[in-house]
Amino acid sequence: MSVIEKEEELEAFFHNAGKGTDRWRVGTEYEKVGIDRRSGKAIPYSGPRGVEFILRELSERFGWEPEEQDGHIIALARGNAQITLEPGGQIELSGEPCDSIHCTDAEFTQHIRELLEVAEPLDVVFLGLGMQPVSRLEEIEWVPKKRYRIMGPYMPKVGTLGQRMMKQTATVQANIDYSDEKDAMAKFRTGMGLTPIIIAMFANSPICDGQLNGYRSFREHIWTDTDKSRSGLLKFAFLPEVSFNHYVQYALDVPMYFIIRNHDYIDMTSMTFRQFLKQGWRDERATIDDWNDHLTTLFPETRIKRYIEVRSADSQPPELMPALPAVIKGAFYDTDCLQAAWDLVKGWSWDERMQVYLDSHRDALAARIRRYSLLDLAKELFQIAWEGLSRQKVLNSQGDDETIYLNSLKTLLFQGKCPADVLVEKWEGELQQDIKKLIAYSAYKLR
Repeated sequence: MSVIEKEEELEAFFHNAGKGTDRWRVGTEYEKVGIDRRSGKAIPYSGPRGVEFILRELSERFGWEPEEQDGHIIALARGNAQITLEPGGQIELSGEPCDSIHCTDAEFTQHIRELLEVAEPLDVVFLGLGMQPVSRLEEIEWVPKKRYRIMGPYMPKVGTLGQRMMKQTATVQANIDYSDEKDAMAKFRTGMGLTPIIIAMFANSPICDGQLNGYRSFREHIWTDTDKSRSGLLKFAFLPEVSFNHYVQYALDVPMYFIIRNHDYIDMTSMTFRQFLKQGWRDERATIDDWNDHLTTLFPETRIKRYIEVRSADSQPPELMPALPAVIKGAFYDTDCLQAAWDLVKGWSWDERMQVYLDSHRDALAARIRRYSLLDLAKELFQIAWEGLSRQKVLNSQGDDETIYLNSLKTLLFQGKCPADVLVEKWEGELQQDIKKLIAYSAYKLR
């Protein structure tokens, strides 16, 4: 492992990840909550109908390679894709970096087909929702990953909702490349600025603990009291001179979770990375691998690793899952469109940003800033993304460009609705607040 000798290496870690535009890809991470069809309760990790059994079946039937910790399967890999587990057993596909949304959609469709083939005979279903709708926190079994044994007990020390974030929520996330620092900062700033709009467009967690929770995106509300040192909006993102160094300085002062030595996870929650870098810990010195691991434990709305992650969307119904990476690719991978997206939000003050960010959790598209609703701004962002994908002209075998993955989102937006609006209407109407009807409505089905 490469020991870090000077702070400049941390910044170089980001600089060295720049890529030419011909090598830009989009990676998508899709989390899904699994439930027992009969009870609506979260499926356990263990047992004959649990998450580990499902992973084992995926491995044996579809050529995924299992990864184990302490004799338990905690992840799968196939090619450049991975299936990983969130702390409450949410199953996440971390897809291959794709050169098109056509590729992204095909990969996701195959994943769902494989997953349902294994799960349906078990009476297990996966829901297109951003939260577990029924199971309470204490009813959900922890996944036995070593990192969660450190993170789980730490969460109540720094917020009241962190374990809810870990065990009950699900997201869809888009990961994009950058060419250099200037490009990375433009994408970082724009992603952070668009956060309330993206939350509002994809809000999809209005039900938990068996009832309406008063929010369109309760998942996003949860982040406001998870751990303020490592989540939310980052004020420095909006500085005109923002740089990789700003992000490095922020990351250095966030408390660590762990370091890994000989496959063991060592609790480091009493130190920031800056302290570890300066002082070491016992005989251990900070390494680039430690830095990389530490960056994965920061949870701002837009995150920088060796690529940019846009993290503000709730998990979606299957027809809307490709819409998030499509919006991001369209808006962020064309220079004019990226500038147009930034122009939507660049004039807001920090206080305005924070207020509309908080309002978006409860009100989604109905939230307002100045004379605009987030619905107004979401429609503009949609048009920018549509233009970007049209310009990129990436066609599938039928001659369609990538705007086809925005059609379901277009229908919703021009009805003035986000997924949560539809869900609340149905819950109070035709679903009759019946969990079994909610399951039948929101369960993933083969396309």
